[in-house]
Amino acid sequence: MDPRSFPALASGEPDRWDQALYAFLVEKGNRSGSARTVESYGRMLWPFFRGRPPDAVRASDVLAYAHGIGPSGRPPSAATIGARIACLSSFYRFLIRMGIVTANPCDLVERPRTVAAPARGLSADQVRALLAVVPDTVAGRRDRALLLTFILTGRRRTEVMSLTVGDLTVDDDVAFYAYRGKGGKRGLRELPAPAYRAIVASLADVGRSVETMGPAESLWHRGAAGTRLSGAAFYARFRRYLRAAGLAPTGLHVLRHSAAKLRRDAGESVEAVSSFLDHSSLAVTTTYLRRLEGQADTAWREVAVAIGV
Repeated sequence: MDPRSFPALASGEPDRWDQALYAFLVEKGNRSGSARTVESYGRMLWPFFRGRPPDAVRASDVLAYAHGIGPSGRPPSAATIGARIACLSSFYRFLIRMGIVTANPCDLVERPRTVAAPARGLSADQVRALLAVVPDTVAGRRDRALLLTFILTGRRRTEVMSLTVGDLTVDDDVAFYAYRGKGGKRGLRELPAPAYRAIVASLADVGRSVETMGPAESLWHRGAAGTRLSGAAFYARFRRYLRAAGLAPTGLHVLRHSAAKLRRDAGESVEAVSSFLDHSSLAVTTTYLRRLEGQADTAWREVAVAIGV
């Protein structure tokens, strides 16, 4: 984690609690492989502990923070309350492992029940509609390459947006990409030909090629050579494409859901989809797919007949 992303310290020098928090965030980044996760944890932890040492925190402090009204002026949702408690609890578990504190005040705070929102995945027809509204321009062809990479690889936002030239290899005309996934998992996978061809064409638009670019250079340009496209900028464009295609607004993670859904629709087994998604177990994939596909009700017709409707 880049130390420049840490907030400035009033004293100018980190005390032992600051150092512990630094270490926790670095460990979290190394384990998750996600800069966004670390940033999210940092945004919650730094304000909470500003001027308040962890060994002075009580369960009542955690409760007040978890249910506190944020900058929006609205009461937090159950998911937000749960996330705040989970973040603090994770830090305290780290402190206990390090022998810095002996108790976790979050253990005394009851977490709210949350109901997982139904996962959404785009159908093949919806994906075609989405691709159809992407303009045939330099930026549009880059966005099409990104969309194809998301949908055909099923990788997460950070994993796709962080791809560089050095992550690509070509062997006997087959392209492969190296990635670092959630939990630090690393892999080398085939990059489907339509995505690779779209990337090559997009780079050619700005006079670049994977053969001549440096290994640390991003695959996703902003239209000017050497300028990297940010995830936030692409997300904003993605939302506009959804509107233009008449699709419901959602986040980029819907493309990972879509990748799983399309593979199941194409007849792949749960085991194959689980391997494709890098899930830790088949149980995770089964739950994931059940939320995407829904559960058929085979008995309602008989019940309807019985009650005369």
